[in-house]
Amino acid sequence: MVIGGKNLIIFDSVLITKSVMNSLIGEFDCKVDAKGRFMFPVNLRKQLDDLFEKGFVINRNLHQKCLVLYPIYEWNKLNKKLSKLNRLIKANDVFVRKFTGGATVADADSTGRVLLPKSLVEYADITIDIKVLGSNNVIEIWDKKMYEQFLSEDMDIEKLAEDVLGSLNFNDGDDD
Repeated sequence: MVIGGKNLIIFDSVLITKSVMNSLIGEFDCKVDAKGRFMFPVNLRKQLDDLFEKGFVINRNLHQKCLVLYPIYEWNKLNKKLSKLNRLIKANDVFVRKFTGGATVADADSTGRVLLPKSLVEYADITIDIKVLGSNNVIEIWDKKMYEQFLSEDMDIEKLAEDVLGSLNFNDGDDD
């Protein structure tokens, strides 16, 4: 639905801006307290708007030693796709189990802190200093030193861009 030039959807009886769910940006330095909580960055909270109050699911990243915080709307979209896989096929069954195995509901408390599950903290080698990144439709949580190490890895970004984006036509007028 479009109202006042904005794409809007209804999620759990709340009207929200559709663009919010696929445009999370920013890199934030945060600290994890002794109980495993971090203060959710205010800037990201504003980007999430009404979705922040709906909660999150946190899980391991498939490719890096970091965590992914899915707004519940994004997790539900992904989980709906996963539920269509035939679990009688071994590869599907193993993938779903491995992928969803660490998934944990994560809500912010009244002060905006989010608790990181101990098993996921251990997986991502998270210490006190973390980086919280808006990453399109999800939020990544990295140990700060691990993130800096990742950024310093020698990588041919031009080749990567060509491999990933080379077949896309950025002039096709498709802005959805």
